[in-house]
Amino acid sequence: MKGSPKVITLLIYGLSMAIGIIALLYPFLFPAVIEGIPMGMARMGEMPLMLTLLLGLGLLVLLYEAQGQAINTKLIALLGVLVAINAALRFIEVAIPGPGGFSPIFFLIILTGYIYGSKFGFLMGSLTMFVSALVTGGVGPWLPSQMFAAGWAGMSAPLCRPIVIGLNLEDRRGEVVLLAIFGIGWGFMYGLIMNLWSWPFIVGPAEQYWTPGAGFAETLRRYMAYYALTSLGWDILRAIGNALLILGFGIPTLRAFRRFQSRFDFDYQPNPAKQINPELNT
Repeated sequence: MKGSPKVITLLIYGLSMAIGIIALLYPFLFPAVIEGIPMGMARMGEMPLMLTLLLGLGLLVLLYEAQGQAINTKLIALLGVLVAINAALRFIEVAIPGPGGFSPIFFLIILTGYIYGSKFGFLMGSLTMFVSALVTGGVGPWLPSQMFAAGWAGMSAPLCRPIVIGLNLEDRRGEVVLLAIFGIGWGFMYGLIMNLWSWPFIVGPAEQYWTPGAGFAETLRRYMAYYALTSLGWDILRAIGNALLILGFGIPTLRAFRRFQSRFDFDYQPNPAKQINPELNT
């Protein structure tokens, strides 16, 4: 029974992943469902349900994380502070627009996911989008997809750890270089996911837009043509911005996060030789 909260938490995250993937891909799998739906209304009906599911699943995770472990309650408090900082950064981004698709929010999403684990990273990304949407007035049918995409960016950040450990890059310049490359990748991935959210409902030239019955290769070719014309330039600027922020501020930020982590581990785990709590890294 001791491990059951952790198992349930992982099941909740798996369910959230499945919901997000199904929501993005169902127009391609069941084209009859979207036939005749105007573009403006295409995703509007999904938003209340998707938003409720996302926030409900996130709340369940926080409740399980907080049960019986002081270390997790401290991380939850840290999560709240970092989400507030990121929401403020996005407010500044909206008030003073930067170049193209540049956004400062992915810097903290990626680095917190990398240090504190995939669960923390998913919550950091999804809650940042939700809170910042409330602050900036950006609530709309696109919000659940933004929450999923940003959450996946934070959730996947720990994939960099085996490479860092294998190449002995921890606390070295190479670590932030690797994370910067990861940030470049998500600069493009975020745009690819968000375009996929709306693309099946758009009508236009056959060489750029999806039509039911097109094969996978043809669908991919059309999507990449549409992506190149509509958002590739924006995503290049987002990718460059992610890389510059991580390269410029990554080292001191990672050190600060690791100091917090060591302090949490010291309070919860009296053995000073144990630097990382494995339960944070799942």
